[in-house]
Amino acid sequence: MSLVADNKSAVTQTLLDQLQSKSSKVAFMPDAEIISAIRYLEDKGIPNNKHEDYKYCNIEAVLRKEFKTVEQAFNELTNADIAPLKIDEAINLVVVNGVYSEELSEKMIVKGLTVNSLNELSSSEKALLCSQAKSDTDALIALNTAFSANGLFLQVDRNNIIPMPLHVIYVNSGNANIVTNTRSFINVQANAQATLIESFYNIGSAKVFSNFVSEKFVGENAKLTCYTFQNEGALSYSVNTNQVKINKYSNYSNTTMTLSGELVRNNHNVVLADSNCEAHLNGLFISSGTQQIDNHTLIDHQMPHCESNELYKGIAKDKSSGTFNGKIFVRKDAQKTNAYQSSKNILMSDDATINTKPQLEIYADDVKCSHGTSTGKIDTEALFYLKARGIGEESARKLLLQAFAQELIDKIEIPSLQERVLHLFEKAL
Repeated sequence: MSLVADNKSAVTQTLLDQLQSKSSKVAFMPDAEIISAIRYLEDKGIPNNKHEDYKYCNIEAVLRKEFKTVEQAFNELTNADIAPLKIDEAINLVVVNGVYSEELSEKMIVKGLTVNSLNELSSSEKALLCSQAKSDTDALIALNTAFSANGLFLQVDRNNIIPMPLHVIYVNSGNANIVTNTRSFINVQANAQATLIESFYNIGSAKVFSNFVSEKFVGENAKLTCYTFQNEGALSYSVNTNQVKINKYSNYSNTTMTLSGELVRNNHNVVLADSNCEAHLNGLFISSGTQQIDNHTLIDHQMPHCESNELYKGIAKDKSSGTFNGKIFVRKDAQKTNAYQSSKNILMSDDATINTKPQLEIYADDVKCSHGTSTGKIDTEALFYLKARGIGEESARKLLLQAFAQELIDKIEIPSLQERVLHLFEKAL
C-alpha cells in the first residue's frame, strides 16, 4: 500500500482507503474529528521543508523514500521481550504498535489511578479528546487523529499522590515496514501528583515510522513530572507531539533524552492557561552518522504571574544534524510573566550541523523574558588543561562532554533511569 502519492489528492485518497480498513480501531474518536482531519490533510498535505515549522525536517521526503510501501506486518511480543525495558521501581505499562496491552502491563491497584484503553473512555472523557491536539494545527496531528490505534488513557484522580513512577513503554515491532499512530491521554486532576516516564523503543527488524500524539492535562494545584526517553535505533523515524494544558497553581516539567533514532522530531507545546503556574522543559540529545534530531517547542503564556524555563543541549557528531526551534508567546493578559530559554550545542565534526531559532513574541508590557543560544566545538583550553595533567585526549573529550550533559542528566530523579541514560550516553560518546 502506498502511503505517499504524487499529489495531495492522491495522498488523501490513500489515507481514506486506510481509514476504511481500520475504522474499528478509531471507534473512540468522534466522527467529526476524523472528517476534519482528513480535510486538513487534503488541503495541506504531509509537511516538507517548504513548511516553515518543518524547514529542517522534511517528513514528506522521508515517507516517500523510506515508506513508499507499508505492509503493517506486526510482531507478537511476550513478557520476555518487554522485561529488559522495564524499570524496577516503577509501575510498567506497555503500548505495542500504538495499542495499549493489558496483558503485558503490570496489574497493580493504586488508589486514585485509572489506567485503560481509549476504547473504554466514557462519553465525558471522549469529549476531551482533540481539545488540545487540534487537527487543523498540524498535519501529523491530523494523521494521528484519523488513524489512531487503541492507545492509553491514564488518570490520577483529584487529591491523590501516586507514590511510584508510572512508566509507559511505547514499543514498535514489525518484520516489514510499518507506520504506527500512537495516542495517549494523561489527566492529572486537581491537587494530584504523579511522575510519568515515557520510553520509546523499536525492537523489530524493519523500519518504523512512529507518529505519537499525547494530550496532557494538569489540573489546579496539581503536579506532573515527566521524563521522555527515546532510544529507538537506526531503523526508526518518529514524530512525537505533546500538547499540554496546565492550570492555576499547577506545575509541569518534562526532561527529554534522545539517544538514537534515524529521524526524531519532538513537538512540545505547553499552554499556561491560568495564573500562577509553572512549566519547565529540558532536553538533551547526542546524534551521530546521518541522524536528524529536531526539537520544536512552544510555550503559550495566557495569564499573569506564570513562569517557564527551557534548557536544551545537543551534541552532533559525524554528518548528523540537530535543531532547536523554541518560541515563547506572551499574550496581552499575561502580565508579570517570567520566561527563560536557552539552547547550547557542541559540534564534534566539521560535517555536523546545528540549527537554532529561539523566538520571543510578547504582547504584555510587564514581563521578564530572555533567550540565548550558543553553538561551538569543545573548549580547547579546557581540553589542553586536562591533557597537561596526564589525561589522554579521548578521555579528556569524554570528560568534557559528560560535564556538558551532566546538568540535564542530574534532572532525572529516578536512580535506575538516570543510570540507564548515563550508561547509554557514555556508550554513544
